[in-house]
Amino acid sequence: MEQVIGYIGRKTIDAFTHMLDLFALFCRMVAQIRDRPQAGRALIRRIIIEQLYFTAVQALPILIPVALLVGSMVIVQFAKLSGQYDFGRLSVLLIIRELGPIITALLVILRSATAVTIEISYMRVLHELDALEMAGLDPIRVVCLPRLIGITSAMVGLFIVFDLVSLLGGYVVVWAATDIPMGNFLYQIAKAIIPADIGVGFLKAMVFGIVITVTSLYRGFETKIRITEVPVATSRSAIECFFYCLVINALISIAFYL
Repeated sequence: MEQVIGYIGRKTIDAFTHMLDLFALFCRMVAQIRDRPQAGRALIRRIIIEQLYFTAVQALPILIPVALLVGSMVIVQFAKLSGQYDFGRLSVLLIIRELGPIITALLVILRSATAVTIEISYMRVLHELDALEMAGLDPIRVVCLPRLIGITSAMVGLFIVFDLVSLLGGYVVVWAATDIPMGNFLYQIAKAIIPADIGVGFLKAMVFGIVITVTSLYRGFETKIRITEVPVATSRSAIECFFYCLVINALISIAFYL
């Protein structure tokens, strides 16, 4: 029994220490935003644009069909219950507050979190980060900060696209492909949306983007010696990001529903 308690205690301490390490990495990146040195701004802007293009623009061919499918399924199912529940309010709560942020986060994890972890891991193993430091450049500023800004901005943008496509595109799909009456659906949606719905969605998207970026960067920095460590770090990063997003999603939802 004492061994079990000791094991649980050690794991709890390790988890708490890991949380502090992630927070410290995030604080270092925020400090770079605050300091705003002149050198390297053009490079940082270019990396941010590249990250936005990879994470957001290139993900649209995947995000849009998923949003259409999710939106049309939600509308069809709730339309059957429109006599018992507020059709528009349920659609807003489920898509904007819950499904939109978490599905967008999953897509960003599959595309960007894995890619960033692999990239940083290879830079670590091949000593490219050491070369940056020897050249007088801070890897936190020229490698981490642009990815934090790019992925977080892309996450918020993809969340907006997902919600619009789910609600408007799903409405068009259901109206064109079924005989379900959809005459006042858009009016119900406009009437049901309140500022808290939009605020919760934006908060989740922003926090998810920060957590995904910091976690994937940290796992990449952990890879030190062998290239064979890269797949392990990548898998661990993706699972950890998704777990954090689920927990944060539940905590924010509970905080705003209570």
